[in-house]
Amino acid sequence: MAVEEDCYHCQSISPNFLQELPDDFTLIKIVSLAAVDAVNPCTLAVLGLMLVTILTYNPAKKRNVILAGLAFVFSVFVMYFFYGLIIVGSFQLLNALKVIQFWLYKIVALGAIVLGFLKIRDFFRAKAVCRVNPGVERILLKITSPKGAFLAGALVTIFLLPCTIGPYIICGGILCQLGILKSLPWLLLYNLIFVLPMLAVVFIVYFGLRKIEDIHSWQARNIKYLHLVSGIIILLLGLAMVSGLL
Repeated sequence: MAVEEDCYHCQSISPNFLQELPDDFTLIKIVSLAAVDAVNPCTLAVLGLMLVTILTYNPAKKRNVILAGLAFVFSVFVMYFFYGLIIVGSFQLLNALKVIQFWLYKIVALGAIVLGFLKIRDFFRAKAVCRVNPGVERILLKITSPKGAFLAGALVTIFLLPCTIGPYIICGGILCQLGILKSLPWLLLYNLIFVLPMLAVVFIVYFGLRKIEDIHSWQARNIKYLHLVSGIIILLLGLAMVSGLL
């Protein structure tokens, strides 16, 4: 009986990867990762090209800019939310393997550290705004309506995934321990933060506060610093996860 009690005590104090994270810790992680993902220049470059196309096609109907912009952003939000469910579900399948259950969280943390170093490296290498993929450009140049913008948004997310998937995978690895249902609010929050810069660009262009060319120019001047800041944030997050602080 004493042996059984000792075994039960050991299990109760051992690290449990399936245990829910405190909400405040989860909030820090998800908001940090989403903020890093949101400042990715590729997504803003794609949105900018689409808005230029619509303005060029029919400059008199400026209302199409905000309608198409909102349709595009909403489509990106929906598709990335769907991708998030796939990522969380995939991690849950891995988490079901008892052998790697405990180490999965550490692997995710190490992935964050590597990604942080890569982004900091880009600080010394980046010289221009991310160029739009030729396939994406062909799609965007055909957009003339909000309906087309929505469909284009769904398609171009496939091309954007290589640029944005890193922080999202880390997010999925963190959320998988909560389960699909409890991950839903966090995925909604993540993707809301992710599309905020795109929404800002749409409204800035619509209200004439800045031209798209000005936004691209700002990106060209500051892309190195965006990489540096995002790299530091995600590196510190990974180190905190490895050390057990988060």
